[in-house]
Amino acid sequence: MDSPTTTRAAASIATLFGIGFSPKAPGTVASLVALPFAWGIAYFGGRFTLVMAAILALAVGSWACEHYVHGKDNQDPSECVIDELAGQWIICAFAPLGFLAYALCFVLFRLLDIYKPWPISFVERKVPGGLGVMTDDVAAALIGAIVIMALGHWDLI
Repeated sequence: MDSPTTTRAAASIATLFGIGFSPKAPGTVASLVALPFAWGIAYFGGRFTLVMAAILALAVGSWACEHYVHGKDNQDPSECVIDELAGQWIICAFAPLGFLAYALCFVLFRLLDIYKPWPISFVERKVPGGLGVMTDDVAAALIGAIVIMALGHWDLI
């Protein structure tokens, strides 16, 4: 059984300090909130630093979501939005640093995360627990990153 401190910390992280309780589209709100932080990390530290920050968010988010969903009926509640932050940061790490590219990252990531085409839907069904909460968003971000890199290769962004 988790201590009250662990439970509170996990809930704060999993919900991005309450953003996950947004009454409308908490995942979209969390993705929007993640964008300026992604830009700042990439601008001041470079893309590699943004990738490392996303990996850290993935690790901490997996721990937090594991504790948050423990004992709940829903193993991927909508209020767990740390996965949107990690996913948004991943896709942005593969984009040029600019408004148009980041706007495209946002739209592409949200579409992939909401509609979950294969293999994202497969990952969502097969990976349990806190890591499962995170991995479908990581899959969406990686697929989106491939699209972003292709568009950049063809000088479309």
